Amino acid sequence: MIIDINNSNLSSYIDKVREINHNSVKYICVITFGCQQNEADSEVIRGIGKEMGYLVTDDPAVSDLIIINTCAIREHAEKKALSVLGNMKKYKTSNPDLIVGIMGCMAEEEHVVSKIKKSFPYVSFTLEPSAIYRLPETLYGVMQSRKREFIYNTENIDIYEGVLPVRKSDFKAWVSIMYGCNNFCTYCIVPYVRGRERSRSSADVIADVERLVRDGYKEITLLGQNVNSYKSDTDFAGLLEKIALVKGDFIVRFMTSHPKDVSDRLIDVMGKYVPKIAPQFHLPLQSGSDRILKAMNRTYTAEKYLATVEKLRSAVPDIAISSDIIVGFPGESEEDFSDTMKMLKTVEFDMAYTFIYSPRKGTKAAQMDCQIPDDIKGRRLRELLELQNNISKEKNIPLINTVQKVLVDGFEEKDGKIICKARTLSNKLVHFEGEKNFVGKFELVKITDVRPHNMIGEKFERN
Repeated sequence: MIIDINNSNLSSYIDKVREINHNSVKYICVITFGCQQNEADSEVIRGIGKEMGYLVTDDPAVSDLIIINTCAIREHAEKKALSVLGNMKKYKTSNPDLIVGIMGCMAEEEHVVSKIKKSFPYVSFTLEPSAIYRLPETLYGVMQSRKREFIYNTENIDIYEGVLPVRKSDFKAWVSIMYGCNNFCTYCIVPYVRGRERSRSSADVIADVERLVRDGYKEITLLGQNVNSYKSDTDFAGLLEKIALVKGDFIVRFMTSHPKDVSDRLIDVMGKYVPKIAPQFHLPLQSGSDRILKAMNRTYTAEKYLATVEKLRSAVPDIAISSDIIVGFPGESEEDFSDTMKMLKTVEFDMAYTFIYSPRKGTKAAQMDCQIPDDIKGRRLRELLELQNNISKEKNIPLINTVQKVLVDGFEEKDGKIICKARTLSNKLVHFEGEKNFVGKFELVKITDVRPHNMIGEKFERN
């Protein structure tokens, strides 16, 4: 079901909270952990906060409402969020009226919510990630009753529309096209905390994109746990083509893709509309071993993955392919790890995000025998990083002396110079000397030197 938050009974709760806040200045602070989807969710949370009469701040010390938007994908992310949550006590002590809420994936884990109830009495509410639109209702209930509310495992999964996100950037934007996941990879908690797949209508997505382009946004990234399985009145390839036909000076990216669902039509659309569709593809491999891929429930083989890579490079010769790799999955032998190293050498990823397997309570992999010792996982990660760093640099070398179109993200002042930080269309990081007013604009840069994780360039002036 699609819920328009401004045309439902939920809007009455927005009005009620705004009425409570109208006699004084109130601030909302949203602290975000995790993936791009969490970043996009936080922008929506800020948007709802603004509708309820709050001003947005990044300073928890002045805030009246603090929401920690959490991630559960790895143990480290959970520990970090709980550490930050512990720091909230001092703010509650200095401001007894402060309301602290926990949202995001951790708020859907029963054992985490139980711990929050017991160990963090200053937390007023938790709210599962699929029910962001219930924030006004939940907040109003806390304000009126002064009782804590913990909302999780409700199976009340909907798509909400009608909220204008408060974005941190005025030239780069996330646009969620779908929510949830049906894949149930054995190491992953996402399907359990974000629910089953549900897709927004293409009309609502296109409306978002058109609004962003009118507002001058230069880069729009489509988000989903598996964008390839988007299904509304069209498939993902159809949606991407519609977006590519929107007039304006912008590029579109997307993430994340599951290899099993990369269609030939999607590849054809990319080839047809490059560079409007950025020549970049994030394609998580996770392991190069067919045995481990099967244990992960990834439902593709190394051979099929390589076939997809070949099709992508045939359709988009200059494409940059990045990936996710997990080392130390339960039962991973030295031979399995060797298969992953071989895949890195064969594919030659431009970039790879590498992770040590982290058991997540509630997943099948956490219950598997043959958990790998930490020292072995650490050694394998170091070997993988060394190989990938060498590959990344080798992939960058041919770009020396080429001219690249880049979007400038930001800058820093160093030795009296303005050093701009930018991304090529293929999403590679470039540093070059420029001007502060380059931020948010496309510029041309000639590459002069390369490193594994970034490139050095100089502003290119047309003759």
